[in-house]
Amino acid sequence: MFPALETELKQEALPDPYEDFMYHHLQYYGYFKAQRGSLPNSATHQHVWKNNPRYLVSGSFGEREDVIPDPLQKEKLLWPTCLSSAVHRQLDAVSRDSLMLASPLLKSRQLLHDEFGEVNPCLREPRDLFAAFSSSGPLQAPRWPIECEVIKENLHHIEWVPPQPEYFYQPTGNEKLPEIVGEDKGTVVYQLDSVPTEGSYFTSSRVGGKRGIIRELAVTLQGPEDNTLLFESRFESGNLQKAVRVDTYEYELTLRTDLYTNKHTQWFYFRVQNTRKDATYRFTIVNLLKPKSLYTIGMKPLMYSQLDASTHNIGWRREGNEIRYYKNNRDNGQQLFYCLTWTIQFPHDQDTCFFAHFYPYTYTDLQCYLLSVMNNPVQSQFCKLRTLCRSLGGNTVYLLTITNPARTPQEAAAKKAVVLSARVHPGESNGSWIMKGFLDFILSNSPDAQLLRDIFVFKVVPMLNPDGVIVGNYRCSLAGRDLNRHYKTILKESFPCIWYTRNMIKRLLEEREVLLYCDFHGHSRKNNIFLYGCGSSDRKHWLHERVFPLMLSKNAPDKFSFHSCNFKVQKCKEGTGRVVMWRMGILNSYTMESTFGGSTLGNKRDTHFTTEDLKSLGYHVCDTLLDFCDPDRTKFMQCLAELKELLQQEIRKKFNELGQDTDLEGSWSDISLSDIESSTSGSDSSLSDGLPLHLLNIAHEVNQKKKMYKKKKKKPLQTRKQRNEQYQKNNLMRELKLTEDVPERAGFASTLQKQPTFFRNSENASSSTMRNDKPRLNEVLRGRDKGTSLDPSKMASLILTKNTERMQTEKPGFTVSCSPKRSTNPSQEPVPDRKPNWSRNRYPATKRGRATMTVYPSLHIYTYP
Repeated sequence: MFPALETELKQEALPDPYEDFMYHHLQYYGYFKAQRGSLPNSATHQHVWKNNPRYLVSGSFGEREDVIPDPLQKEKLLWPTCLSSAVHRQLDAVSRDSLMLASPLLKSRQLLHDEFGEVNPCLREPRDLFAAFSSSGPLQAPRWPIECEVIKENLHHIEWVPPQPEYFYQPTGNEKLPEIVGEDKGTVVYQLDSVPTEGSYFTSSRVGGKRGIIRELAVTLQGPEDNTLLFESRFESGNLQKAVRVDTYEYELTLRTDLYTNKHTQWFYFRVQNTRKDATYRFTIVNLLKPKSLYTIGMKPLMYSQLDASTHNIGWRREGNEIRYYKNNRDNGQQLFYCLTWTIQFPHDQDTCFFAHFYPYTYTDLQCYLLSVMNNPVQSQFCKLRTLCRSLGGNTVYLLTITNPARTPQEAAAKKAVVLSARVHPGESNGSWIMKGFLDFILSNSPDAQLLRDIFVFKVVPMLNPDGVIVGNYRCSLAGRDLNRHYKTILKESFPCIWYTRNMIKRLLEEREVLLYCDFHGHSRKNNIFLYGCGSSDRKHWLHERVFPLMLSKNAPDKFSFHSCNFKVQKCKEGTGRVVMWRMGILNSYTMESTFGGSTLGNKRDTHFTTEDLKSLGYHVCDTLLDFCDPDRTKFMQCLAELKELLQQEIRKKFNELGQDTDLEGSWSDISLSDIESSTSGSDSSLSDGLPLHLLNIAHEVNQKKKMYKKKKKKPLQTRKQRNEQYQKNNLMRELKLTEDVPERAGFASTLQKQPTFFRNSENASSSTMRNDKPRLNEVLRGRDKGTSLDPSKMASLILTKNTERMQTEKPGFTVSCSPKRSTNPSQEPVPDRKPNWSRNRYPATKRGRATMTVYPSLHIYTYP
């Protein structure tokens, strides 16, 4: 069939250029030690493989026992038996591919082969970026800003579900409101100094943060009887700034704001040591910023005891009494602060305990989870891990693509896409727990999960803001800005996580339809879980965006509240992910808000959410997707009819509140839904909108340089009174000198006819006269200094009289105008607003012999407008 190939096979004695090249290349780098004559020729390759399994053939040449084995095969033999099966499978595939590609006719490793060794004309799928994992640690150590000190301890918290529901705290009304005293009357026991100051901006990062020795910030205990608590927060997601001991068992705590900002104090996470079991401690956080909080309606802080975790397998639990959220009595003059106070009794002496606003989920936790997925031989087959981008701090932003392999290209192209993301706000760790529940289910062997993978392509970004999660921010990235207000950004270098996510979705929309986009968040003022969507004005898809939330409320009735959902698109939210994706063409575009507190619905009423509750919601999202895409549209149409009925009830309620009659039989569907729904605003996220801090700093420096340049070029402005006085003084001084000695020259009439030349010559002659009569002028000025008064009006009249007499003597027909009105002659420009310098010649000398005029024919007092 291929004569040329048959001829080449017959020419066994001819050297192969590829073999010759590889021989010299590998010998140069020391990977090949055999003599050239020991290489089997192409004709014997197949015989050697079949009869001697010790030969390992790479490329188109073989190696015998005296040849150093292939590096991958050597490493495989040296690696421990505990290495993940995924790595072994990959190495086996590499070895098999090497054998299959040993033919001199096939040099590429990118072609796919079937089990019989025949070539399939398809390129191999790119190898996973992190295909060879090590089970001994995370993928990449977190990178911190170089200003941050980081302790070397590795913290780990176990997952645990309380056996009993954790109910909300019921206020008694007798809770103490401690007065904030601060450092004046207390003792600082913990002070974090290695924090960027206000006005600074992110410059660089490194693994481990700040170089040098890690200082001990907590106080030194004076002995075993010293019961002072030892605080620490220099670990992932920690953010305690200062602790002040104001009483034996009472402490005031100050939270660190988001890095490079002076705002966003809501999330907290810190450690205490040296506890006492029988004492009642009081903690008061003094610099919270939100006027409303779930702590006012029963939310409790979270506590974790290491002794309980190690001995009783007990993890995070809700603890605290006498909980109050109230306004701080100290005002810094710029913004109001609020306090959270609670009391606690520790379960053990000499224990190490942690306190947190919500269940922490760190960047390292995510990496360990992804590592376990990639090491799973089943899950790694349909879950591909990629690097979406690097964050501003250099941390990896991961992208998961989850789908079952399609049997045909047509089947692959017919799949719709679902995009999910979380942790754009780093302090909203509840989003990560919902994401974890979703991934646990979609990667399982459940029939529903397999069906979803068959019909969808899932694009998942599990942690959009790893920098903020690492440093313990509540809302911002290291750019000092809220990333969920910058989805329209063009600043790729400043907001890489958002820029690459948006462009990934844009490319995805070019390939296939995106059925749903959802970004997982947390909410600090409302209980339950709900969605924010985007209402469509298209009559064809009217109310369709509300079907998925309604279905989700039916699948999770004790957690999800449809009545808390909102579909209003506000101007201040135009930069959010849900609005930008909606405008890109995704009809079902949502923000999922999960409370930091708990539920007010069904069987879970008045109880806190656990991590298991949040993870179960991830499962309900998958279940609702199947209902939403069911080929039988019965559920969809039933929800749509229910939505119309609910909307009519809302419209009637709204009209009744306004005292108007309602007639909904006609065009009731034309009523604007935005007029019915309330606003979703209330957060201070807009305060973090705008350019990133480093760009603002550059702009500020440029403006300062411009101001300095303008200061050098321009003199400061004078008031109108100052300008008029200076102008009059200049004129009077000039006329005073002109009256002393006026040279009479010819050509006055001809000079007068050319007004511009006349005035220029007048100035030249005037300067010449000033130069010649300097002694006389000094005498006059000295006379004024001695007490001789010179009235300006008399001086002006005296000058005009003398000038008029002289001009009339020379030219009888010439009349001098002394009108006090402002001259309209454009050639008469005002004298420059500068103080006269009498010590030097300010004007160029006139040419000798030129007729000049040294007096003005009239005096006009110019007044600046």
